[in-house]
Amino acid sequence: MVSLQANIIKVERLELEMSKKVAFYTLGCKLNFSETSTIARSFEEEGFERVEFDQTADIYVINTCSVTENADKRFKTIVKQAQKSNNEAFIIGIGCYAQLQPEELASVEGVDLVLGATEKFKVTDYINDLSKNDFGEVHSCEINEADFYVGSYSIGDRTRAFLKVQDGCDYKCTYCTIPLARGISRSDELDNVLKNASDIASQGIKEIVLTGVNIGDYGKGEFGNKRHEHTFLEMVQALDQVKGIERLRISSIEPNLLKDETIDFVAESKTFVPHFHIPLQSGSNQLLKRMRRRYMRELYVDRVNRIKNQMPDACIGVDVIVGFPGETDELFLETYNFLNELPISYLHVFTFSERANTPADSMDGVVPIQVRKKRSKMLRGLSAKKRRSFYESQLGKTKTVLFESENKEGYIHGFTENYVKIKYPWNPHLCNTMHQVELNDIADDGMVKVNMHQLENVE
Repeated sequence: MVSLQANIIKVERLELEMSKKVAFYTLGCKLNFSETSTIARSFEEEGFERVEFDQTADIYVINTCSVTENADKRFKTIVKQAQKSNNEAFIIGIGCYAQLQPEELASVEGVDLVLGATEKFKVTDYINDLSKNDFGEVHSCEINEADFYVGSYSIGDRTRAFLKVQDGCDYKCTYCTIPLARGISRSDELDNVLKNASDIASQGIKEIVLTGVNIGDYGKGEFGNKRHEHTFLEMVQALDQVKGIERLRISSIEPNLLKDETIDFVAESKTFVPHFHIPLQSGSNQLLKRMRRRYMRELYVDRVNRIKNQMPDACIGVDVIVGFPGETDELFLETYNFLNELPISYLHVFTFSERANTPADSMDGVVPIQVRKKRSKMLRGLSAKKRRSFYESQLGKTKTVLFESENKEGYIHGFTENYVKIKYPWNPHLCNTMHQVELNDIADDGMVKVNMHQLENVE
């Protein structure tokens, strides 16, 4: 009887998978992109055909983010977009928002299934039946159960790959929901990191971006325990020896975890590029303490100066939050002036939004929404100024560009090793290739143009 029932289930799964199409939409960070790609491969291994999100599919999977309120709100819009393509499609919500507010996602009209932090990696186990539900079905663990590591990387979607090396966070920043959405800090085993990097390189992908929630904490929880088996530097040194990788790029890393030894190693490496993204959040020590950050502004200055001393052409990106509770006009100007004086290259500006179950949600000194928006606009203007200044400092220099694979209004785009964005008249032969070029002008759209004669005969 058991054997007969198992065969019936197997036949039902085969019927489900035959010619079924699945589409994915990713909100949020590079880490989410790496996980979406891995989850998509699990569908393909089960016989599903992956299609673009704006195409007709039988299943739509939306990988959510919950860093800001806007990311939450976008979920409903994306669900409606899927319904326009196929009103009878089976819609699944996964990711950080799905872990934090599963019932809220499940109540959105059209959503059939919501999976939390650990369940999302087993999504194909939950779809034996694609019948539409009146109310979304929820499978979400308690976040303290998210204590094991699932490796992932993106491949086939972009010229570069995002390689996940770490997940979760043990920090307790007062504005952040990520520990509630992803659990404790834990790392991939070093041997698996190196294997995944080799797999990526074997696919002809030229650049790997290391990603995670708090990648500088790499090594903690590597074998299911809390101690560090390896350090971030040891991982970086090991990756530098993997054959076939043209470029390695470190994504966001906390300033207190970016050690001198790592900066010095990157400065001498042939594969790690001179590009750092270092969260600051505020240029005011008073606010940094209120945010429970693990450094003061003096350490941040030290990190930036050491990078620039070792790598004068390095690109340095900065995360900053405006409108945090208690941010007076004076404290905001302290942040603005601090950033204006630093030799940084661009800003990622986040307007503070209250997140449930975080200490900042109930803090006094609430900044009015319109004031937050005004300050955000000022910092975005400063970012444009900083990026322009950085690009101008690179004109006349020869850099290596990795060209991407899209024709955007008659142009192909690419990035130099130090993250200068390049545009060049479309040439399909340049796709996913690297070329040394001279940077000679800044276009009206802010991108850099290169010497035409250096690439005109590429075939």
